[in-house]
Amino acid sequence: MATIKIKLIGSTICCPEKHKSIVRSLGLKTMNRTVVRPDTPCFRGMVAKIPHLLAIVKD
Repeated sequence: MATIKIKLIGSTICCPEKHKSIVRSLGLKTMNRTVVRPDTPCFRGMVAKIPHLLAIVKD
């Protein structure tokens, strides 16, 4: 199955609670942390909701 690497590049301070919950549900806790998740429409949708906080990292 295909995977994507997601990196937290923006701070969640002063963000709406909904954005913070999306970041937490992706498994990100601190700045510049990278996680690997399955490349499914669910995870792609979460990344699309907060593009100013996340980046998709190329291998």
